[in-house]
Amino acid sequence: MPKLDITQSFVDTVKVESEASSTDFYDKKLVGLLLKVLPSGRKTFYLRYKDTENCSCQRKIGNAVILNITEARDLARLYLAKISLGQDPFLHAPISPSPTLGSFALEDYLPYVKTYKKSWNMDESRLRNHLLPRFRNRRMSDIKKRDVVALINELAENFKPGTINRVTILLRYMFNLAMKWEIKGVTRNPTAGIPLLKENNQNERFLSALDAKALLRAINYSRNKMLKHIIPMLILTGARKREVLDAKWEDFDLDRGIWRIPNTKSGKARVVPLSDTARNLIEKLSANQCCDYVFANPNTRKPYASFYYSWHTARKDAGLADLRVHDLRHSFASFLVNAGRSLYEVQTLLGHSQITTTQRYAHLSTDSLRRASNEVSVAVPELT
Repeated sequence: MPKLDITQSFVDTVKVESEASSTDFYDKKLVGLLLKVLPSGRKTFYLRYKDTENCSCQRKIGNAVILNITEARDLARLYLAKISLGQDPFLHAPISPSPTLGSFALEDYLPYVKTYKKSWNMDESRLRNHLLPRFRNRRMSDIKKRDVVALINELAENFKPGTINRVTILLRYMFNLAMKWEIKGVTRNPTAGIPLLKENNQNERFLSALDAKALLRAINYSRNKMLKHIIPMLILTGARKREVLDAKWEDFDLDRGIWRIPNTKSGKARVVPLSDTARNLIEKLSANQCCDYVFANPNTRKPYASFYYSWHTARKDAGLADLRVHDLRHSFASFLVNAGRSLYEVQTLLGHSQITTTQRYAHLSTDSLRRASNEVSVAVPELT
């Protein structure tokens, strides 16, 4: 969002790159005034402000072909003065009805994020499970801040802060896009000013050997027959859930014992060396290939969007109700560290781009470090 002292010369000559959807130029002289420039050359003045509910709003002032910068500033000052007095200068302006959240989500938002976002299916899941049940038929212009707060309070009864924050962030992004795309009737974001909940990201769970055995027993009784393959693969490789679910047969070279993950969180491909057990798991599955995906849903022959319910049942049956799928990745790291493997080896196997990310497991290596320090006593027995 470039900020500058907008001049009439700038308004007359500014252009944006053809691949950009639009660019907003914010005026330094008058806070809230902006010039939106489209690749087509269309230029429009807008005013951004907070309404009486402290929601962020954006309303059109006028076409830059008709208004010059001085006139736009004068109108913006007039509107801001009325807003400061608690009035709505746009109250009687004709407002086109906005789309419902459901129609915007399904017809505009999801088709857009599918073009670039690898985790779009997570957005789809959050929409289906949390946002659409409440807001599907509500016009976006009718969704208020109090509605968002009510949703957060309702979710807090059954979900952790991290889950609730992901839902809030999704809703915020959707409204920001609707305003950026100039969707009719969407002039404010009801999530503005609503803080995210505090998350305790250090509350990580690590499987013990006994925990792992209990979990493996439970998944063998799961109605989801693929779960008994997915969970061991996660534990044996430390891969992320989406990496396993999206794995294709073509990604594996069993002769060399490697798995190439083409799309990782960092955006770079990485190669995972397979243990003998992991390789045997893939070899057994290869006897019953039904599609391109190794861990496909047998009903759809596509990757699972989620296996939450079968996972939730299995972890409860194993007495591990607080265990998250991502904790299996942490457990892979803890098994390595406690076996005396270096943090560098753990970093490489997990695919961390920064060693600082792997250092979260350093506290687990106390016993191996103690064994290492004892080597000094062995080398210099006179110290004992």
